[in-house]
Amino acid sequence: MILSRTSQYAIQALIFVATQPRGVPVLIRTAAEHLGVPPPYLAKIMQSLSRGKLIHSFRGRQGGVCLCEGGEKTDLMQILTLIEGPGLTDNCVLGLKVCGDETACPMHTQWKPIKTRIVKLLNQQTLGKLAAAVQSGKYRLTELPFAALESRGTQRGSGPAILSQARGTRGRRAGSARTTDV
Repeated sequence: MILSRTSQYAIQALIFVATQPRGVPVLIRTAAEHLGVPPPYLAKIMQSLSRGKLIHSFRGRQGGVCLCEGGEKTDLMQILTLIEGPGLTDNCVLGLKVCGDETACPMHTQWKPIKTRIVKLLNQQTLGKLAAAVQSGKYRLTELPFAALESRGTQRGSGPAILSQARGTRGRRAGSARTTDV
């Protein structure tokens, strides 16, 4: 039960959307830029999340995506089940088609308690908790440090909202012409 790149991107994108002001659509290309994800790939992932009713998508000039009502209570297991399919936790760690208590692979007895703990952890982690952790400034969603992201956003004339929120400011900062980009 190792997460695919698609699942990783889905979780990162949903956390990013959860850190933005409620009800304000986030452009997929903005999220893709901040997360370092190819925009067309993220757009396909967001379509799946929209079909799964985790996000609302809006077309047009004011378009983008927003979390559905109560979306901050969505746990990681729900997201992974949507992206990977319902058999996610049933798959054999070695990839065997038949693996269970009766027909165990060599790793089954060692993997089963670990898998149980992982599933419990994923069920306990909600988008709201993870977004709050990122907004606190203690954790980040990208591999780039805050300073690099902020300078990239400033050079383009729009800084990431996640950075301004993590540093305790909203919108314009004193002495800066930069506005929050959502």
